[in-house]
Order: sequence, then C-alpha cells, then structure tokens
Amino acid sequence: MQGKIHIYKVDTEAEPELSGAFGIRSIPAFLFIPRKGQPALQPGAFPKQVFKQIIDEYLLGQKPFS
Repeated sequence: MQGKIHIYKVDTEAEPELSGAFGIRSIPAFLFIPRKGQPALQPGAFPKQVFKQIIDEYLLGQKPFS
C-alpha cells in the first residue's frame, strides 16, 4: 500500500482538539478519509482482512464503504 495511502496514529489524550473535531469518543477508533467522498469513523478494532477490504474498497475507490 506504500504510496497509495497515508496512515497516522494520534494520541487522543495529547491531542484532544483533534479527536473532538472528528467526534472520536472511544478508543480504538479509526477515521478513514478518502480523497473523494465523506470521512467514515469506525470505532473498535478490526482484523487485518477487514482493514484491507476497507482500504481497497473505500479508500482506493473500488466501491463505497457502508
């Protein structure tokens, strides 16, 4: 995925303004922001295959993420 997406880890205790701006209320939480379309906030942890599916379908534009 190198060169296709960017992944950032944010310490919500150190950056409360950032977590507040995106409505993050629980940890873990993942914010997926495609180049086109709306951001999607998903709380909880996911297995590797689910992350791959979200990246392929939603972030790389193969189909909408629900």
